[in-house]
Amino acid sequence: MADRMTEVRRALLAAPAEGLVERLAEALSRAYGLTGVELYLVDYRLAALLPVTGGRERTAPGDPAWRCFDHQVPVHEDGVSYLPVTMRGERSGVLGLVPAATDEATTETYAEIGTLLAHELAAVRASTDRYAQAARNRRLTLAAEMQWELLPGRSRIGPSFGLAGQLEPAYAVRGDTFDWSDDGHRLWLAVTNGMGEGVAAASLTALATNALRNARRAGLPLAEQAALADQAIFSHHQGAQYVATLLLELDLVTGVVTAVDAGSPRLVLVRGDEVTDQDLVEQFPLGMFDGTLYQPQRFQLRPDDRLFVLSDGVYDAAASAGRYGGTALDRFLRRSAGMAPLQAVRALVADLRAFVGSDLVDDAVVVSLDWVGPDGRRSGQ
Repeated sequence: MADRMTEVRRALLAAPAEGLVERLAEALSRAYGLTGVELYLVDYRLAALLPVTGGRERTAPGDPAWRCFDHQVPVHEDGVSYLPVTMRGERSGVLGLVPAATDEATTETYAEIGTLLAHELAAVRASTDRYAQAARNRRLTLAAEMQWELLPGRSRIGPSFGLAGQLEPAYAVRGDTFDWSDDGHRLWLAVTNGMGEGVAAASLTALATNALRNARRAGLPLAEQAALADQAIFSHHQGAQYVATLLLELDLVTGVVTAVDAGSPRLVLVRGDEVTDQDLVEQFPLGMFDGTLYQPQRFQLRPDDRLFVLSDGVYDAAASAGRYGGTALDRFLRRSAGMAPLQAVRALVADLRAFVGSDLVDDAVVVSLDWVGPDGRRSGQ
């Protein structure tokens, strides 16, 4: 078994960037006698699993591939094994293998192959467009292309936290984005809403994101990160354009959150059955005035708390029934407690689309952040 896995690893490592799936299929045919291999990549809307080599796309609720993706467990159905293709919490999609595994040892081996493939996809992403093209079923606008390339990922799992985010409308987003990073002790999260339309909004957001990254990587405290980004944007636009931003820094040991609210999106705390807005003092958006000084605030999380960051495109979305940010949003947040962060984000966006009755028109960003406690175990487990 070990020798066969070594052959699979070597095949993936030696594969050309654009040929990972084909080389994997050849190796799995030789090593395990598999007759079918397909990689399904999750699309930008989190609404379809799209085949890389020509199978059928998966969109139906309850599809075995979607059950695998949402619950991150192997699913065996109709002679096919579906395995998560996930690396450090970043969910790329699902690997389908034929024939299906019939025992636990084989299932574990197949699951390991899915993880290996996820690592290789991450390694080759910058050198080929094949997988970025395969993960879309329509053309992105130029602004949306810029925004998606700016992201650190769409989900991330650490020993003591879970994190996920989504941009909408996925194929035409303009000025909303998010960014994150962690060092094992602290987690930084920025959610921004750049003013304007199209490429102008995307360019403004890119400036803000890179200014914040530059300040963060210089080791500056959170309030100084905001001040440096504020100066960068003001120097370029002289107050004519600015960026509403929420900056969070989570101490992964203590659960203390430091926040700077620069005209930011809404921050909601889900604690058990309770859903409450986290009150922060709203300060000037980044770039509105010259030399703004920002004041940090702090609040305490408890193990298993969840924070949602929601832009106005979420809570102000309107339908004949009213605004989504009222009863509909509150009802969803209450029932999201058992979902993993990306599953919760995907379900919230789907619930929002159903409420509106169409794809969103205005920009919207959703980020879900769980702190599970310093020992990395959820309470009661």
